[in-house]
Amino acid sequence: MSLHGADPTAGDWIPTRVDVLRAADRARVRRAREQHRPLWLLLLIAGPGILVMLGENDGPSMLSYATTGATYGIGFFVPFILLTFLMAYVVQESVLRIGVATHRGHAELIASRFGIVWGGFAMLDLFIGNLLTLVTEFIAVRAGAAFFGVPATLAVFAGTVVVVVSMMTRRYFTWERAVMALAAFNLLFVPAALFAHPDAGAIARAMATWGPIPGGTGGGFLMLVLADIGATVTPWMLFFQQSAVVDKGLTRSDLRQGRIDTAVGATLAAVVAIAAVVCTAPLFAHHVNVASFSGGADFASALRPYLGGSGASLFALGMIEAGLVAAMTISTSSAYGVSEVLRVGHSLNLTLHQGGVFYGISLVSIAAAAAIVLIPAAPLLAITLAVNVIATLLMAPALMFVLLLANDRELMGELANGVRANLASGAIIVGISLIGAIYAVTIVIQEFHGG
Repeated sequence: MSLHGADPTAGDWIPTRVDVLRAADRARVRRAREQHRPLWLLLLIAGPGILVMLGENDGPSMLSYATTGATYGIGFFVPFILLTFLMAYVVQESVLRIGVATHRGHAELIASRFGIVWGGFAMLDLFIGNLLTLVTEFIAVRAGAAFFGVPATLAVFAGTVVVVVSMMTRRYFTWERAVMALAAFNLLFVPAALFAHPDAGAIARAMATWGPIPGGTGGGFLMLVLADIGATVTPWMLFFQQSAVVDKGLTRSDLRQGRIDTAVGATLAAVVAIAAVVCTAPLFAHHVNVASFSGGADFASALRPYLGGSGASLFALGMIEAGLVAAMTISTSSAYGVSEVLRVGHSLNLTLHQGGVFYGISLVSIAAAAAIVLIPAAPLLAITLAVNVIATLLMAPALMFVLLLANDRELMGELANGVRANLASGAIIVGISLIGAIYAVTIVIQEFHGG
């Protein structure tokens, strides 16, 4: 099927630009498969999984991990973060299967299977949630640049230009490769962590014992648990990867490589997330109070005595990269989701004229977020952590749609969920819901006793 629903078997069918470009991409994949070049085949198919995972290592995520390391050290949270990325793989593997089985985006499927009301709800929920998250991405860009003395207005403007220019390629494959190249700089947190001279034995003990938890499991601890889950699994990821799989033209024969792509992305993102915790663990060891920090620049400056100028600079550069890559992927997620429900063209292979609504949605959301982040005296770190918590609380209902779609055998055929996939997905939904409920009850009790 073409993007606009024309039947290619009909005699009067005329291929669109999207059809032609997607066919060219598929021809490369077919040649790699016929020539038995497995590594080249994987490199051609890789993209949606790596981007969705490294894109989720965004500004608010890295600040959540930094706050975690500075507040609790490496004890409980190092193995916990690994668990959250295992959860992310389970969720995104389901999304991958739905995409290759149906060749339709997530928002489009919700609207067609559950009705336009639910489709509209999903679209509105996605757009608002993504706008809030985009604000935090520009917070990350602004904060990272501030460490190098770059004024906030200039940093946000430059970041906006980079994101907009990336979309002007009007070619999915080119956009994907450009964003993947930038996403590689997420690994800057790894050498930054080495400047902290981490204790390998302490990390190994943390992995084995899941402890200790300094200060106990009060509201602050639960908020960081929620924030770190929201730093790993969020609603925009569902819409982005499924639509990217469709835009890339992946088929059932690509499922194995798609799973590897997603697993590699989850592994890389987990390593970087743990590196961010290790980076800021010296602040915990030296009892530095980060409650008054306003963003990444404060963290980088506070880390300078412990990581040195080079380590602190790597941390700040990593914050800039995290914000930029996430802004690119999240704004594209909004464009996919809204355009699918509105039934207009939704592909990065469209020209600006053909994809006016698609590109317009992305540009409007980027411009609005960039403007909001320049509001004077905004509590940037508090906004960042709150966005991750909100994302976690919204995740359970979003995951229900994934679970229902993945079990729809009319849609999925032999790719429908099995017993193990349903048990894993159900456990994730229940776990996220329980943590959210416990956090809410804890806050109510604290407010009651405080009053």
